[in-house]
Amino acid sequence: MSEKLSPAKVETKVEDDKSDLSEEDKILNDELVLCVERLQDNDPGLYQAALQTLGNQIRASTTSMTSVPKPLKFMKPHYGTMKDIYETLQEAQVKKMCADVVSVLAMTMGDKRECLKYRLLSDLDQIGEWGHEYVRHLAGEIAGEWADITGEDENETSIKEKLILLARQIVPYNMAHNAEAEACDLLMEIERLDLLEEFVDENAYPRVCLYLTSCVPYVADPENTILLQTALKLFRKFNQYPQALRLAMQLNDHQLIEEIFTSCPDVSVQKQLAFMLGRQQIYLEINENVTEYDDLIEIMANCHLNNHFLNLARELDIMEPKTPEDVYKSHLENTRPPFGGGQVDSARQNLAASFVNGFVNAAFGQDKLLMEDGNKWLFKNKEHGMLSATASLGLILLWDVDGGLTPIDKYLYSAEDHIKSGALLACGIVNCGVRNECDPALALLSDYVLHSSNIMRIGAILGLGLAYAGSNRETVLSLLAPVFSDSKSSMEVIGMAGLASGMIAVGSCNPDVTASIMQTLMEKSESELKDTYARFLPLGLGLCHLGRQEAVEAIIAALEVVPEPFRSMAVTMVEVCAYAGTGNVLKVQQLLHICSEHYETGDKEDSRSDKNAKADKSKDKEEKDKDLSARQAVAVLGIALISMGEDIGSEMAYRTFGHLLRYCEPVIRRAVPLALGLISVSNPKLSILDTLSKFSHDSDSEVAHNAIFAMGLVGAGTNNARLAAMLRQLAQFHAKDPNNLFMVRIAQGLTHLGKGTLTLSPYHSDRQLFSPVALAGLLATLVGFLDVKNIILGRSHYLLYTLAAAMQPRMLVTFDEDLNPLAVPVRVGLAVDVVGQAGKPKTITGFQTHTTPVLLAFGERAELATEEYLPLTPIMEGFVILRKNPDFNP
Repeated sequence: MSEKLSPAKVETKVEDDKSDLSEEDKILNDELVLCVERLQDNDPGLYQAALQTLGNQIRASTTSMTSVPKPLKFMKPHYGTMKDIYETLQEAQVKKMCADVVSVLAMTMGDKRECLKYRLLSDLDQIGEWGHEYVRHLAGEIAGEWADITGEDENETSIKEKLILLARQIVPYNMAHNAEAEACDLLMEIERLDLLEEFVDENAYPRVCLYLTSCVPYVADPENTILLQTALKLFRKFNQYPQALRLAMQLNDHQLIEEIFTSCPDVSVQKQLAFMLGRQQIYLEINENVTEYDDLIEIMANCHLNNHFLNLARELDIMEPKTPEDVYKSHLENTRPPFGGGQVDSARQNLAASFVNGFVNAAFGQDKLLMEDGNKWLFKNKEHGMLSATASLGLILLWDVDGGLTPIDKYLYSAEDHIKSGALLACGIVNCGVRNECDPALALLSDYVLHSSNIMRIGAILGLGLAYAGSNRETVLSLLAPVFSDSKSSMEVIGMAGLASGMIAVGSCNPDVTASIMQTLMEKSESELKDTYARFLPLGLGLCHLGRQEAVEAIIAALEVVPEPFRSMAVTMVEVCAYAGTGNVLKVQQLLHICSEHYETGDKEDSRSDKNAKADKSKDKEEKDKDLSARQAVAVLGIALISMGEDIGSEMAYRTFGHLLRYCEPVIRRAVPLALGLISVSNPKLSILDTLSKFSHDSDSEVAHNAIFAMGLVGAGTNNARLAAMLRQLAQFHAKDPNNLFMVRIAQGLTHLGKGTLTLSPYHSDRQLFSPVALAGLLATLVGFLDVKNIILGRSHYLLYTLAAAMQPRMLVTFDEDLNPLAVPVRVGLAVDVVGQAGKPKTITGFQTHTTPVLLAFGERAELATEEYLPLTPIMEGFVILRKNPDFNP
């Protein structure tokens, strides 16, 4: 009897606490107490009814979970009793009912996963009826339990199977109740994402895939690939070819890309896929008897790019060619011309004007300096200046393979080698990003690759690198291979050959390119590797393995034989390229560690040691300095390169760069502005512009040069008014310093790139994909800037033309299914992240309605403003084919 009284005694205590209960609550409480007492009676007949009443009370109240439901609250004192009762029960059915109740009570009172423990003792189905919060709690405990299971013995395997059975109950419940994210989380925790396919239906897959793909930056290898593959399978299951293709490109899996493309039954959708492949510069060899073979090949080869871009220019009424003066707007500067004309180095200013003229009229096919009577302008430049001035023709005629080679042709017969070489480079630039079955670039440039003059070689080699960037063409690479071993090649030519081979084979891990470059690095003496152009050989290696992650480990091991200072720089370079855009936090930490080294090596010990030791020390110190400095500059760029893909990463990188600028060695400070430019290409964020603006007046001239160039990079193609004003002030400030003024001019040219219609950002498709070719072009220029005095301000300013690989129009053009341009209204606004939001949230904010073709700024998104058409791809960017909506009634 004493046993019987115990709950009653407890109850009296509780009664005192709850004396202020309302009538209903009192009734409920008494009912629950009665049930618990019945369960302690010796009459098994009452048990089932009592448990049923308990269960019903709990179920009735757990529908919503704003506060702890009353029955759970009142049952708190009886939790221990209930567990004891469970142990005493005999009959299996009753025992299961009791386990159910205890499991639910454990949600608020249990400890050490009792909720899961009792659930496993009962039936594993019908968990949904205990309410959403219970399912959620259970999922959490399953994940915890799974993480604790380590061994493979019988017992643990059976627990795993039970947990998976439970998960199979929970996932469909979550799917049915709009909690797709929770279902995905649970399956990620128990590493069974393959189960998703069974439970996802037509309505849920867009949300599930959106959630999976947006988790990718935040999970470690190899899980991120598994997420992408799962989403890809879902898209293919529901015949969403464009999205599947996009993920295949993100995975960089050529076989899969080809499979998706060829398996698509709908010709119009296939054309849309071809547009996407063209944008990513992936060219598939397709069977000639495919329907619309010519159209598909033409689209993939980007042959249409030039026409559509010019159509956009006509729509926007910006065909009128601009002069450098239109960009400088020097009439706004309030300076009087100094007495007796300016003392500015005029050849240098003419060179700057050539670049600005090329950048601002890029792809427009017309300008005011070169097209009418180019020779007059070319001879206002000196030597290498002529090379770059002639090559700027290539920018003006960008993508115009059919009409662009004629105006350049006459310069190939010039008496001046520099002009010829520039014309060769121009031919390469014109073909950049566009394929042509006649291969004009190959025909024109192949004879000059081993020309007796090194000047000519440079134009031809870099031209081939740009024309065939990303194509991984055997014929072109075999042309470049002999250059490495040729005795006449200077280090500059060899460096450019390495860079060009890397650009052609970008991201392909091509074994021949790897072998040629490795061979060259091993044969060169230590003094030859000290040459500033040697840095382009490891860059070529890195580009060849761009984004390939673990695939570079063999190469890093092979680089061990290269002599030090150079080795550590080369290893860092190859490694940062391999992890480009992955956001890999561990790599960033390693790079930060490299940046922080340095302090202990020389200075501190010097100050303590006496004078005699100092002489020996200084020799050591020089050695040490050499060791680290080149490597540190690469590491800084690497931090930006790895974290540029996603916002959180680049935000953190931005803060880190602030510290590096304040506290680090000159070598690191010089590289930081370039890295700041790289994390925000063509996206003029105020915080970054302000930082760069501050360092554009730095006492260290190289920091200033790089900061000014980075300002141009950040604002590339945006026409940003604030930036333009900053640059005009800088031009005034640096009016007497030809080098800084040159940089300001370049930055001004970049800001107005293509009159504000082009972008250099390697990210596209809602910033999901990065184009390896574009990234290769940016990297080539930035690595040149690591030694800005000798390369960019020396004779190799032509490296700026590698940016052509990254130039893309930031437009949206819509077509009907026969590929005729179609003007439709679209809403353009800032993209909003809608992952995991309920209902059908708006994906853009603050929109304006325009008629296509339209320009899209960084971070903007477009959506159709009419019901009449359906886009064949959900991401409205670049070239989009529209299909008549069959259900549309006007």
